Amino acid sequence: MRVAIAGKGGAGKTTVTATLARTAARTGRSVVCIDADSNPNLAIALGMPAAPPADTTLPPSLVSRRLDGPALSRPVDDVLAAHTATGPDGVLLTHLGMPGHAEEGCLCSAHAVVRAVLADLGDAETTTFLDLEASPEHFSRGTARHVDWFLFVAEPYFRSLETVRRMADLARELEIAHVGVVANKVRDDRDAEAITAFCNRHGLDQVGCIPWDDAALDADRDRRPLVDARPSSPMVTALEDVLAILLAVDDKP
Repeated sequence: MRVAIAGKGGAGKTTVTATLARTAARTGRSVVCIDADSNPNLAIALGMPAAPPADTTLPPSLVSRRLDGPALSRPVDDVLAAHTATGPDGVLLTHLGMPGHAEEGCLCSAHAVVRAVLADLGDAETTTFLDLEASPEHFSRGTARHVDWFLFVAEPYFRSLETVRRMADLARELEIAHVGVVANKVRDDRDAEAITAFCNRHGLDQVGCIPWDDAALDADRDRRPLVDARPSSPMVTALEDVLAILLAVDDKP
């Protein structure tokens, strides 16, 4: 199963990604995380050093161009062995190539590598989580074309919901099998009702409702993963329910 997480900046994508990944790994699954944000923060959220080893970057040389899109020039298991770092609970982390200098040019090749890795992970016995940047650029490049789930993290206010609406339309063009919304930072019934009404209005499946949780802010301030700082917090509990929904769909014949 390959899951992409997207949404407006600040919606909580990285915390959601890291918590889902760590929770999945604790069920005994083999978990791979790809930080596809050119300004990466997933390592910290997983409980790893802020600057993972340099060889965890996916280099452009891993892909060859073909008529049907970029493809890996090496087996995906070899790529993971060479370009991942192992974090808590055995989660493997790799990330999109980042710009090393100003005016270096576009990240076309970096996105192509992530797309090719995701394509080949479809045949692997892994659960993959892709943490995307807030920009819709990953849609125009087809970076997440090969995921099985596209989850949008939405806060209960207009700009966040409008961002999700636009991105969901693009996800449908990629013919992603499952597109869902995870409501985040929900403070009360009005917040919950606003997101539910939005999902109903735009034909989106709501797969979770995460309450506002001060523990997430406390954990981030202390540079600790939420699953370690407060493993039974409301946010962790709600994301365990989201993971159960994802896995239930994935397990269907």
